[in-house]
Amino acid sequence: MQKIVILMLSLFISFTLMAQRDSDRRERIKAQKVAFITERLELTPKEAQEFWPIYNAFEENTHEMRHSDLKKIRETMRRDNLSDKEAQEVITKYMTYEDKLHAAKKQLVKDLSTAIPPQKIIKLKAAEDAFNRKLMEMLRERRKKKQESIPKGE
Repeated sequence: MQKIVILMLSLFISFTLMAQRDSDRRERIKAQKVAFITERLELTPKEAQEFWPIYNAFEENTHEMRHSDLKKIRETMRRDNLSDKEAQEVITKYMTYEDKLHAAKKQLVKDLSTAIPPQKIIKLKAAEDAFNRKLMEMLRERRKKKQESIPKGE
């Protein structure tokens, strides 16, 4: 019985540490994104003070949509044996998700128009794209280094 308790406790601690590492990684990426976008948009302190609460609320909202709505849709899409009715339901749900995402983006632009000039709103999309490219490149490099460090079997 004691062995089972120790095993369960060990598993719990392991999962907690893994979750903490993921959370730390997300926080580091978020901090880098904040610095990157602030620099690219050349936000003044006043603009940044108004911009970030609006942008963070948008990010949180779209993150929730991706991890609740879209996750379920993608899981269903991966099934090979969908009937016509099920496939049509997936399409309808996906289009509803896209409509919600578009509405959130429109609301973001509307809300940001009170915080920063329109030129900076336009620059935001380019800054987000540039950051995402940079992030993907860093991930590719990390994977490449990881693959190179694995000894090749003969």
